[in-house]
Amino acid sequence: MITKIDHLGIAVPSLDQAVPYYEKALGLKCERREEVASQKVRTAFFTVGQIHLELLEPTSPESPIARFLEKNPAGGIHHIAFGTDDIQSQLRQASGAGVKLIDEKPFAGAGGKRVAFLHPKSTFGVLTELCEGETNH
Repeated sequence: MITKIDHLGIAVPSLDQAVPYYEKALGLKCERREEVASQKVRTAFFTVGQIHLELLEPTSPESPIARFLEKNPAGGIHHIAFGTDDIQSQLRQASGAGVKLIDEKPFAGAGGKRVAFLHPKSTFGVLTELCEGETNH
């Protein structure tokens, strides 16, 4: 079952350039940075209320974030992530409702969470991530 909006993924060309905006202009605190080699990205996390912002910088031209930035050079919102207490069940529910799955099986994402993505062609243009597990920021 979906329990919350976990985070918004925001693609940026450079964490070193973007993090100061969030810290200095908005007064937020970068809680941690992490590299997710499987997704070819570096991340930086901020918390606003109960929702996290995940800044994503590509580490390779083959990264999904690099492809997003080719079309959106300034960056922008890349995905919305919903927290769930049972990711396998959520994937079955989505598939049963006719949603195209990018990932049929969850994999390790940032913060030790299990994650999987739903294809934006099936989700009204919004890349949707399902994630299970809690991150200790």
